[in-house]
Amino acid sequence: MPSVSLEKLVTYCDKILRTREIWDYEGALNGLQVANCGSIAKIAAAVDASKSTIKLAAAAGANLLIMHHGLFWGPRQPWTGKNYELLRLLVENDLAVYSSHLPLDAHPKLGNNVLLCNALGLTRLKPFFYEHGQMLGFKSQTKISRAELARRLERATGVKPKVIPGGAEICRQIGVVTGGAGAELKLAAKEGVDTFITGEGPHWTFALAEELGLNVFYGGHYATETFGVKALAAHLSKKFKVPWEFLDYPTGL
Repeated sequence: MPSVSLEKLVTYCDKILRTREIWDYEGALNGLQVANCGSIAKIAAAVDASKSTIKLAAAAGANLLIMHHGLFWGPRQPWTGKNYELLRLLVENDLAVYSSHLPLDAHPKLGNNVLLCNALGLTRLKPFFYEHGQMLGFKSQTKISRAELARRLERATGVKPKVIPGGAEICRQIGVVTGGAGAELKLAAKEGVDTFITGEGPHWTFALAEELGLNVFYGGHYATETFGVKALAAHLSKKFKVPWEFLDYPTGL
């Protein structure tokens, strides 16, 4: 069975994703989070790191698990109890873990944001959503009804979106930032969009969307972020001639 060295694969990922250049939350810890013996023969991809997805990766015979949300968003010390069980699973199955959060969201070809835009049929994309010195999403000037956009989003993700009809029925300036950007409606509106697509947001954003005159689509945090890990794993599979598999473990959130 063909294989590639973990070091070679990680170096390549860090380069194309600009892992060390893109700001992210401290808990993201982008890059290699857990090493293995040093050889990769199969890649698994999943949205969230958990004991459940690690078990799925082990059952699939993978020795690299590519994640969007990695292992260290919350405290992992001490390595006892559930933490120890998780670590033991990784070690016993020689399973490495590579995580990419905002670097994967923002990637112009493999990222969640650009791929969701493509799935929605949005074209002539421009950078959007400036945060911490970088543009994370994309926006598009178009003309589409709110109802049709909702149908396209459901087809793209497989999940019926929650729509806040705060703006006009015809959407003309659409901004996309996958995941949990719903608390940033003011930032989206400030950048000139009349429609904002993201994964999830707080309850109070309903009233805010109406105040801003902004259509808001909550497509699901998980559902809007399956695109990037699939694309990255497929890209690595093609380049390094190793198989890959997507592990679908939806949260419904």
